[in-house]
Amino acid sequence: MKGNRIYNFSAGPAMLPEEVLEQAAAEMLDYKGSGMSVMEMSHRSKVYQGIIDEAEKDLRELIGIPENYKVLFLQGGATLQFALIPLNFMFNGKADYINTGVWTKKAIKDAKLYGDVRVIASGEENGFKKIPDVKSLKFNEDSDYVYICDNNTIFGTKYKEYPETGDIPLFCDMSSCFLSEPIDVKKFGLIYAGAQKNVGPAGVTILIIRDDLLAKAPRQPLPAYFDYRLHVENGSMYNTPPTYGIYICGLVFKWLLKNGGLKAREKANEEKAKILYDYLDKSEFFKPFADKSCRSLMNVTFRTPSEELDAEFLEGAKKYRFTNLKGHRLTGGLRASIYNAMPKEGVEALVKYLKEFEEAHK
Repeated sequence: MKGNRIYNFSAGPAMLPEEVLEQAAAEMLDYKGSGMSVMEMSHRSKVYQGIIDEAEKDLRELIGIPENYKVLFLQGGATLQFALIPLNFMFNGKADYINTGVWTKKAIKDAKLYGDVRVIASGEENGFKKIPDVKSLKFNEDSDYVYICDNNTIFGTKYKEYPETGDIPLFCDMSSCFLSEPIDVKKFGLIYAGAQKNVGPAGVTILIIRDDLLAKAPRQPLPAYFDYRLHVENGSMYNTPPTYGIYICGLVFKWLLKNGGLKAREKANEEKAKILYDYLDKSEFFKPFADKSCRSLMNVTFRTPSEELDAEFLEGAKKYRFTNLKGHRLTGGLRASIYNAMPKEGVEALVKYLKEFEEAHK
């Protein structure tokens, strides 16, 4: 890590690649001879149109997005999509949801305002330590879509396989694992992700939506901003988009392409997570939270024997220049988020501290 940089284990906003930050800093006052920062640039300008067009082109190449899918760069985070998805795609007023934690519970609550939400599986009975078995699921044939949250930041769980929904579109919130591994877009009718985990700064939401879904009219008239179709027609420019955030996302796409794409990133993320999980599994002091069958590569959740020791651990982490290791306020405990930009050295340094803390408390 350069200069005064620290290891930031935040669940989001998260670390960005230093190379990306350095390029953004170099272009801050004068973007490619334009005489202005991207922050100051009109979203209607030819220069900015080039930025957003190139960002979409690179994202399509990075993931392998088929031509029959549209890409949007919007605002509102994942939270706004909890309502916009049923408003746009509950054509018959019915949908199946799989509840794997806080974010799906919020999505379910919002969707119930607009139609009949059937929760077909839930991990709540096991404290959300485990993703429900997708092979045993029964879907309602009249559902407009099936909704899942792929990676759960709070509990540290991740789908290792996706439900086979047949002709019913599968919709997926990928906010906290987007671009951490290859994605088979064709499995989904819709994918969305808040950028502030692996992709860019807070404020940008990326959506990938299949054409045939956009071809259908919503069940009810929508305010303009709520209609995905209007955003598609205007190339994410119906109103002023989060211009600088999209620019940073574009730099991250290029960084990923330059460094081997998503297969290389998956390998690096697996290596980082293995270092941490291997230690936690053999520790007699720290206890991992998520079931081994569905552990997240992005958010590693664990505990000490007591809340007092959790607090002591967090205080001691400061001298190692670690930050944001506290678990979510709803669950407590500890959490290390090790997204794409977290270097392997950061995870190794964390494990060294874990060993020292455990040894001091035997």
